[in-house]
Amino acid sequence: MDDSQPPAKRKILVIRFSSIGDIVLTTPVIRALKGAYPDSEIHVLTKKANRLVLEYNPYISKFHTFLVSPKEILTELRAEQYDFVADLQKNHRSRQIVRQLGRPHATFHKCNFGKWLFVNLKINFLPDKHIVDRYFEAVAPLDVHNDNQGLDFFIPESEEYDELDLPAIFEDGYVAVSVGSIHATKRIPADKIVEIGRILHKPIMLLGGKDVAATGEQIAAQLEGKAFNGCGKFSLYESASIIQQSDCVLTGDTGLMHIAAALNKPIAALWGNTVTEFGMYAYNPQHPELVRNFEIWPLPCRPCSKLGYSQCPHKHHNCMNLISALEVATWINQF
Repeated sequence: MDDSQPPAKRKILVIRFSSIGDIVLTTPVIRALKGAYPDSEIHVLTKKANRLVLEYNPYISKFHTFLVSPKEILTELRAEQYDFVADLQKNHRSRQIVRQLGRPHATFHKCNFGKWLFVNLKINFLPDKHIVDRYFEAVAPLDVHNDNQGLDFFIPESEEYDELDLPAIFEDGYVAVSVGSIHATKRIPADKIVEIGRILHKPIMLLGGKDVAATGEQIAAQLEGKAFNGCGKFSLYESASIIQQSDCVLTGDTGLMHIAAALNKPIAALWGNTVTEFGMYAYNPQHPELVRNFEIWPLPCRPCSKLGYSQCPHKHHNCMNLISALEVATWINQF
């Protein structure tokens, strides 16, 4: 990097393609870059579908998005002549882009081999370090450090959900429940949500995409008026707004968990095939007491994957099913 160049002239590219939660976890780096170089331009390279996650982030100057491959916009990226590139994706495609740009760059330790050892041999050599702190390795050459202010998620006023539009049962508060996930083994089983819901003092709002709408209907029917099925009914920002107005959030290892952490909400996180040791648990360094992780440990088959499966490989999903509903509900009820 050319240190003779005034900080005001610096143009920095941050690369993170997916997914919702992983992108939310990049926000401390983006904020810290802008704090260290307030007159700089912070650009973000991501998938077109995921731009929405950072759309209203005030620290970002420009987005570069693609549909299938970042090579689609390589000419556009080269024209920017970046002073520095922070690769927070660190996969084959991001490395290709970094090489093609030929600009000063850095990345972070992804710990893939450590995760492989943990998943396949149940040997844990992973560092006790959250992914957010590992992300900061990619901006260490710029002397940028974590301000420990947590995650960011900005909800535009136009997308705020009016609490007056919520069902009457939510007037005295409610628990937001994340039903969906790309991987089924990260989802809280419907029966477990029902079991927890029956013990909770407050009603629950079920959140998720259209793909789990039927599951939401099943849960709501069993809870007999104590739950509202919002799955498939709200936008990402409306869901975030509903989370922001909730008393507490019940979730698996999902994108909504990280949004809830950014909004500083109490979080009861139930862990399935993934483990907190991977370093991607709900990040709230200022108020760690607001996060409670529930997991069955030790369990011989866990972790079974660093990502997840469409169904439990052992057909029992004990990592979720054996978690005590009473313990979870008791912790949530204090809020």
